[in-house]
Amino acid sequence: MLNFPNESRIFDLTRRAVRFWGHDSAMEWSFFATEEALKRLQPKMNRDEASFLLAFDANRAAIYAAAIKAYKRERKGSYELLATDL
Repeated sequence: MLNFPNESRIFDLTRRAVRFWGHDSAMEWSFFATEEALKRLQPKMNRDEASFLLAFDANRAAIYAAAIKAYKRERKGSYELLATDL
């Protein structure tokens, strides 16, 4: 079962996304909440690092739910969450 015991997240400038990690037993998986996805959740969000992280923090429950759905659909090295996932 996928869970998110570590609340760490970072802004990845190259991907323009917030990276966070989920765990399933001893395995760790990387997830990226894209700018598009965060803008869907926070339409008036600015396009700077602080705003990305604030949008992520304000919508953690929805983002984690989307991450769990993506993980259940398919196992892969990392997951990119798009606006259509939320």
